[in-house]
Amino acid sequence: MTEPAPQRPLVQQPRPLPVFILADVSGSMDGEKIKVLNESIATMLRTFAAEDSIRGEIWASVITFGLGGATLHRPLSPMTDTGWQDMVAAGRTPLGAALELVTSLVEDESVVPRRAFRPTIVLVSDGKPTDGWREQLMRLLNSGRGSRSLRLAVSVGRDMDQDDFAILEAFIGDPRIPVARADQVHELPRFFDWVTATVTTQVRSGRVNNDDLLDFMN
Repeated sequence: MTEPAPQRPLVQQPRPLPVFILADVSGSMDGEKIKVLNESIATMLRTFAAEDSIRGEIWASVITFGLGGATLHRPLSPMTDTGWQDMVAAGRTPLGAALELVTSLVEDESVVPRRAFRPTIVLVSDGKPTDGWREQLMRLLNSGRGSRSLRLAVSVGRDMDQDDFAILEAFIGDPRIPVARADQVHELPRFFDWVTATVTTQVRSGRVNNDDLLDFMN
């Protein structure tokens, strides 16, 4: 009688950890701002690709909002491809369109699998939205995954006023997590270093709560 072949143990696949960057590419971001933003995101993606964890796998996406509305500049995918196509700054600031697009993506299980970690959504902007955004933000905050997402934001440049900061604060939705400031554009990479550290720590440990975030910021 032939002995049955031994069964191979099931290999647990790492859980996806989705990261969405909402990048303001309006005309006011032209010049040094867009140059540093491109460099910062490209560096972050390379770091994500080098991360090796059995607990999770970082997936990243970039949504731009500027000329032509909101565009899926980099579809959400695992970090096997680290190629980066630079963003170009032009047009207005259609934040509402970007919020609508990211909400549709995080709630789509064909994009973000059910077994994924909670999404991280990062907003980068240097000024006021030029379209309706309140309804779109409430839709994100009230959606299933959107409401549980970790939301971070950074202001770029010195031209933003208190109303602009209030929009970014409403996006974050947690008074313990402040809006990061890059009053000088050369400060922007430090913010992305913080985002990178936050995400990689989460993928190694399997979870990060908001108290862990406060430790990173201090």
